[in-house]
Amino acid sequence: MGFHGLRVLALESRRAAEMELLIRKQEGEPFVAPSMREIPLAENSEAFAFAENLFAGGFDMVILLTGVGTRQLNRLLATRFPEAAFAEALQRVTLVARGPKPTAALREMGLKPAIVAPEPNTWRELLAATEGRPERRIAVQEYGRPTTELLAGLRARGGEVTAVRVYQWDLPLDVEPLRQAARLLAAGAFHVALFTTAIQIVHLARVARELGIEGAALANLRQCQVCSIGPTTTEALEEFGIHPMMEPSHPKMGVLVKEAAERARQ
Repeated sequence: MGFHGLRVLALESRRAAEMELLIRKQEGEPFVAPSMREIPLAENSEAFAFAENLFAGGFDMVILLTGVGTRQLNRLLATRFPEAAFAEALQRVTLVARGPKPTAALREMGLKPAIVAPEPNTWRELLAATEGRPERRIAVQEYGRPTTELLAGLRARGGEVTAVRVYQWDLPLDVEPLRQAARLLAAGAFHVALFTTAIQIVHLARVARELGIEGAALANLRQCQVCSIGPTTTEALEEFGIHPMMEPSHPKMGVLVKEAAERARQ
């Protein structure tokens, strides 16, 4: 079995040529658009500024939106500060988790949130869960799409709100292939989409948003057979309302393509 001519979107960067070859070997029609480039951790100045303010007692509440972002923020801060410093500082504030995944990430750090937003874990449930709280100096960990409505709602209550964007990657130097991927996706050009890291969907949505076609691109992506390399990538996709049809039996690119091809015609 194989893709048998299905149009397959992939956003692989470092191994783009290999990904294209793997898709062709499975009889797919590939469109591979590099979506990211790694940036030095030292350039993530926003996260480090947040940490310094947190360590100095500058926040009363920290809202954690994703497990991916919580873990990544913890790893990032450990490159500059003592490994346990972040967890120790979080013990001194009111911790709010958007749902079970950031709750699980906090548990790994030996922490338990004071407030967990109920399902369906949107910004509306977060605002309702924190209604009437006395904390005013609030940090919100973002990963993926901007949380405009949540930030606005907290500020409308008189909150002094800091958004903490967590990233280790930036857009590629040549963004045009990714823009073209977004345009084609918005036009319904793909049958299958392969994701090999969480940041790919973040950057795809960002570029589509800048083009004014995010809604159409994500709507058509939900109609594709979306395949994810593993749980972290799946979590990031789910942040955008995309639920992959499969994860491979082993989190390797070759296995992903082969098993995606096997599933594509079922």
